[in-house]
Amino acid sequence: MVHQGDHQMQNTEDDSKAIRLQRAVLWAKEAGKKTLNHFQKTDLVVERKEDNSPVTIADQEAEQFLRQKITEEFPDDALIGEEYGSQEGSSGFAWILDPIDGTKSFISGVPLYGTLVGVTYREEPILGVIYLPGLEEGIYAATGQGAWHFKENSRPSKVNVSTKTKLSEAVFVTSQIDTFSRRGASMVFEELQKEARVTRTWGDCYGYFLVATGRADFMVDPIMNIWDAAPMLTILQEAGGHFIDWQGEATIETGEGLATNGLLKDSILEITKQAPPLTPKTV
Repeated sequence: MVHQGDHQMQNTEDDSKAIRLQRAVLWAKEAGKKTLNHFQKTDLVVERKEDNSPVTIADQEAEQFLRQKITEEFPDDALIGEEYGSQEGSSGFAWILDPIDGTKSFISGVPLYGTLVGVTYREEPILGVIYLPGLEEGIYAATGQGAWHFKENSRPSKVNVSTKTKLSEAVFVTSQIDTFSRRGASMVFEELQKEARVTRTWGDCYGYFLVATGRADFMVDPIMNIWDAAPMLTILQEAGGHFIDWQGEATIETGEGLATNGLLKDSILEITKQAPPLTPKTV
């Protein structure tokens, strides 16, 4: 028997998710547009973080903007960001931020980078946004509400993953090929490339965007951080596909990623499961 209090609690959670989705889309777009102030500029200064990955003032400004907006409106929500670390909360909601996913593309003047916002509730992903400021388009999703593609000044349209059933017909995308060798999984890349019809390194968040909108059929990342993965599970599931790790578990926390239309999932997992497991040293 369902009690009235249960309905009220569910409605409160739904309302909380709805307002956070609205804000996530708005703020991802605003933060992404701020990065354009530094995009393709000859005086852009690139620094190196402790892990030797690149960072720019654009990354820092965009994350500072997002963190300020979130803490002002949702002060009890937790925060995890690539540039400025974690901040605890008490509401059960957590925002996971990547101000520029694809910094190497950004500093190279290539517009295939994005601003990522993911939100979890009680550690379960509930919404995600990918905004591609250089292309002025993106995708957002919330659990149970579908995945929606938007372009600047146009009405969002519902999207779905592709319907390819054979690897021999599939478009395979990834981020950086040498990442496979970093975890001793070069054979995974070679096997997937051999089986797929087309392989391209239109990677980072743009690759997941392609899979969710049905333009590519699967995307594989051998190593990724939680802020890289945070929006992807909700977006891919709501688009009718899967975001899983190399063992087939639907998670954003393993440190690796596989996005697929679902029909290709088992064929790809037969290959990825042959790889050695990730270790803290690898990541």
